[in-house]
Amino acid sequence: MIENTLLQSLGIEITLVEKGRVIATMPVDERTRQPFGLLHGGASVALAETVASIGAYELADKETEGVAGLEINANHVRPKTEGVVTATATVLYQGRSTQVWDIKITDEEGRMICVSRCTMAVIKLKK
Repeated sequence: MIENTLLQSLGIEITLVEKGRVIATMPVDERTRQPFGLLHGGASVALAETVASIGAYELADKETEGVAGLEINANHVRPKTEGVVTATATVLYQGRSTQVWDIKITDEEGRMICVSRCTMAVIKLKK
């Protein structure tokens, strides 16, 4: 599923998927930096929405439901110029039509790089 997607383009690797929690890594390199050499905020948001989306899908009834991002925000609290960041998504709320996910993106030392919250819509599939 990752081949020929944004995940592949940005080098995102999913390392853990379990009910209510997803972890993924992303390199900070030429693919994910902005022109001033810092991790691009948009790359962090793409990573955050990726882990929230995968987590939401894992909680959905795959036969009758799909999921889609409804809203996302992000606070970029520390710059990062190289290395790897890790996103950990945890479900905060699981309702019938929405889910809310908390995503923390950290560096190799566990320092906060970005904190994000993503609301996912749970969509009933048409038969």
